[in-house]
Amino acid sequence: MTDHAREIENLVYRYAERIDAGDLDGVAALFEHGRICGMEDGPPETVFAGTARARKMYEMATRLYDDGTPKTKHFTSNVQIYVDEASGTARGSAYYCVTQATPDLPLQIIVTGHYRDTFHRVDGAWWFDSRTMYVDQIGDTSRHLKF
Repeated sequence: MTDHAREIENLVYRYAERIDAGDLDGVAALFEHGRICGMEDGPPETVFAGTARARKMYEMATRLYDDGTPKTKHFTSNVQIYVDEASGTARGSAYYCVTQATPDLPLQIIVTGHYRDTFHRVDGAWWFDSRTMYVDQIGDTSRHLKF
């Protein structure tokens, strides 16, 4: 794996680490130069571009508990990164599996799915350009999502 691919892979993992920590500002910062797409080719209201809009999306959707976390663990696997070094862009995909345990919810898998990502280099650093999230299987997300 190239150094660029490893940097991008670490960016993908950083996303999971920050959301599980309840660090909504940190998650949103990953999209300073990009956007989150709630659905493929969705209407404008499902696209959250930039830090402020990404932060708003997570604030609207993610239930945080007294300890400041969503009491989840996002497991990311099957990460594939394809870098075009000449253009400073890359694309990637990954699977995710989210577990959750709360005082009234025993440990369980609440959702699985996959990401389709694009990346670009800004001032030598890799950033998300876009992340589209797909839900493949869904369980009890009532204690994780606000909707």
